[in-house]
Parts: sequence; C-alpha cells; structure tokens
Amino acid sequence: MSRPDLQLIVAGDPDQLTGGYLYDAHIAEALRARGWVVTVTGLAGRFPDPDARARRSLAETLAGLPDGARVVIDGLALGGLPDAVAPHAVRLDLTGLVHHPLAEESGLDADTRERLFACERRALAQVRRVIATSAYTARGLARYGVSAERIRVVEPGVEPAPLAASARAEGPDTGGNRLLCVATLTPRKGHDRLLEALAGITDRAWHLDLVGSPARDPAWAERLFAATREYRLAERVTWHGELDGERLAALWQAADLSVLASRYEGYGMVVSEALARGLPVVATTGGALVDTLPPEAGLAVAPNDAAALRAALTRWLDEPALRRCLRQGARAARERLADWPTAGVRFAAALDEKPVMPSCGERT
Repeated sequence: MSRPDLQLIVAGDPDQLTGGYLYDAHIAEALRARGWVVTVTGLAGRFPDPDARARRSLAETLAGLPDGARVVIDGLALGGLPDAVAPHAVRLDLTGLVHHPLAEESGLDADTRERLFACERRALAQVRRVIATSAYTARGLARYGVSAERIRVVEPGVEPAPLAASARAEGPDTGGNRLLCVATLTPRKGHDRLLEALAGITDRAWHLDLVGSPARDPAWAERLFAATREYRLAERVTWHGELDGERLAALWQAADLSVLASRYEGYGMVVSEALARGLPVVATTGGALVDTLPPEAGLAVAPNDAAALRAALTRWLDEPALRRCLRQGARAARERLADWPTAGVRFAAALDEKPVMPSCGERT
C-alpha cells in the first residue's frame, strides 16, 4: 500500500514560532510518524492582506501540483487569495485549515475587515473540506457560508512537560508573584490591557516575563515598550523577545502563573502549554478561550477589560487559598490534555473522509 502524500501550504516561513505555525509543524510531524509523506511549502509575499508576490506564489505552487493531489492550505495563506485557488478547486483535493478567521484580527479598519471577510468567504467556498482548530471557530464558519458537513474540528495537542516548580504539590507557596505571558506582540494579544492592569497593583510583589516576537508589528511593539516606561514598570517587566527551547523552558519552570490578555483567540495553545506544566492561567474569554481554559484551572475575564484583569490578578496575588485551589485544578487538567500524536490521528481521519463539495449556495 502506497504512503499518502500531502502538500501543506503556509504563508511565509514555516518555522515561525506563533501558535498557528507551531500547530502546522506538529501536525506535519505527527502525520509523518504515521507514514505520510508531507511536503511543507512556505509562500513568498505579504499576508494576510496579500500583495502581487503572494498571489503569484500561491498560483504557481498550486499549478505545479498534479491532478488529484491532496493539499492543505493554512487559512493565513488561503483566506485572502480566492482567485488563486479557484482554477484548481476541481482538479485538486483541497482542504482549508482555519485557526481563526482573518477578519477577526484586532486593529483592522472597517474596510480591511470587510474585504478580508468577503475574500475568505469566497476562498472557503473553493475547498472540499475545512479543518478548524476549535469548536468555537467551527461554529463561527457558518457566517462564511461553510456548511457543518464540510467542517471537522481538530484541536491542538500539547507536548508533555515537567511540572513547574511552583506547581509541585509538595512545594511551598512563594506568593505566586512570577507571571509569564507568551504571546506575539500584536494588538489581538492584549498586552496593552495587561500593562494597564498591572500598573494599578504596583503595591503588590510581582514580576512579569513577556515572551513574543516584536517583528510582526514593530510599531505596536514600540507602543508597548513606551507604555512600560510610562507606567513606570521597566523594573518589573522583562521583554524577552522570541524564545524557544531551553530558554523558554526555563521561564515556564520558574513561573507561578500564565497570563493571556487576548482580545480574541482561535484556540489559545499557550493555555494548554501552561496546563501541561501544572500552571494556573488568568485569561480572557476572547473567542475560543471561553472553551480552552477549564474553570477549575484559572480565572477568566472579559476581553479588553483592564479593570477585570487587574481584579483577577489581585485575587491571585492576595489569596493563598485560591492559588492552592487553582494549582490543584491545573494539575488535574494536565491529566486530560491530548498529545500531538492524537491530534495527528484526528487530522488524518479528517483528511481521509470523503469530501463534501460545496453547494451552489456556498459558492455564491
């Protein structure tokens, strides 16, 4: 029996360390472990609002594939390029992979949001099936004209990790004052609200480690650095930039609490990464986060609400009994996490299902 081949197409460098790219990389690795031959292609050009180079890159990549080829196109590459996909909708076995709709990104003006919504709706009408990375995202795709019959949900897995020092049941409670936020520096991640929240509790002992690349939106990153100075938090906030491997593992190991202030998430993989280490989480309910964080393992507040975020962080810092309870909940949630091989099994099963071609109504 021949091994299944798969072409996975992503926007830009496939080795980026954001949640969506890490999802794609882990799925590719899991499929290869099951005998699939997976080729990952990174497209040139600007995304998600594509330029001519991006259009040419996707068009040439698809044109170079043989009839019947099995192709997964990440939503960041797919959503803005319906015209590049349309000529190949019949001859290729196309699947769209949606982490979160492009129009849900924070900081977009109304015209850009409307344009991205219309483009992604048209693009999703060209693919035979859609894989969403959360049930929340899957439900939202009805707005894009995608029927439930064409959607399968494959949530991210998580890599096994040792318990953080603070999460060990036998360890002493040191006050929970080491906070860790792992998130790319973009408006959607809500760092501005996190800084605003922390500026109101400088009478408590805490330190915030921030891990995330400033390169995706340098102007926004500079605004965050300036806010840190304006709030007089420079001695209490460390901007580490993008990290992986041992340096990131060391910060996870030293953390007491994971914080995610996102305005919206298509899943929120960093929540699972925290729980894999037994760490409680303070997060918003933005997007899929309302489902991702188990209530016994953290505190959830409305997105874009610095006062609510400040209140949650104050409770964490002030209430030892709450810290003990949430740590127990996080350790329990850790036992229920699915790993990446399991996610790979589910992804393969979704690809192996008989495709449901879009109806005429979906294509309009």
